[in-house]
Amino acid sequence: MASSKTPLYTALAANLGIAATKFVAASITGSSAMISEGIHSLVDTVNELLLLLGINRSRRAPDEKRPFGYGREQYFWSYVVALLIFAVGGGVSFYEGVTHLQHPEIIADPFWNYIVLGIAFLLDGYSLITAWRAFNQRRGEEPFWTAVKNSKDSATFTVLFEDASDVLGLIIAFLGVFLGHQLQNPYFDGAASILIGLLLVAVAVVLARESKSLLMGEGVDADTTRKLMAITEADPAVQKAMRIATIYLGPEEITLVQGVAFQDDLTTDAINKAIVRIHEAIRQAFPAIKHAYMQPVALTEAGKAA
Repeated sequence: MASSKTPLYTALAANLGIAATKFVAASITGSSAMISEGIHSLVDTVNELLLLLGINRSRRAPDEKRPFGYGREQYFWSYVVALLIFAVGGGVSFYEGVTHLQHPEIIADPFWNYIVLGIAFLLDGYSLITAWRAFNQRRGEEPFWTAVKNSKDSATFTVLFEDASDVLGLIIAFLGVFLGHQLQNPYFDGAASILIGLLLVAVAVVLARESKSLLMGEGVDADTTRKLMAITEADPAVQKAMRIATIYLGPEEITLVQGVAFQDDLTTDAINKAIVRIHEAIRQAFPAIKHAYMQPVALTEAGKAA
């Protein structure tokens, strides 16, 4: 299943509108937390555009310059998004909070803050539900963190984490504004901005780690490896599948290289026909394997390749 653009479009529309209303409310009320939330939504809007760019560029056909295609473009832009969340979202929010603590200002009337936060919570909540459904569709019965670690669709889990941080950030911003106004203590507003910054930094670290791992190259899981070896060894021409190496070039694009010990009495023509059969069987079982290469190797008495 290729990366779905529905969560991205939903998040893009929500964040674009929310960013504008947050900045308007912040200019009226002077709330530091609202400025941080406006920056948060603006960064998320840019991030959605970058993720869409990554998906579109990753689907370009292979050419002479990139014979294995452009699938890793998605991983690169997901990593860029993580850096933006860390540097712009987290850094600016943290700075804004510290500045507000140094120069505190009581919010005279938080009415517009509450209106904007309420609208934003509804829109971001809907976006989060959309992203959660898309992620659940891909992860199946896997535990959440296991699915995040094993996921090869960086765009889907990036949007999920962004939307979750949006909702949590809104709750923090609301508490900062509410407590600051009720207790006439402007430090709550600045503290809320700092907490939002720390939240974004934490999310960025998780996303950067996962995106970096995908960008560096991940293979299929151990269970899939065993299945691939079983399919290979099921062919009557094969004695043993000796070595296997895989790498994801995109969420649904895998390259497979394996060494195979064939029966000793086979001719070169028979081996070539067996390779074609095995590749076809593998592609039927795992359509994501777009490139498959097989190297005949010798089988020693110890059962290892010579």
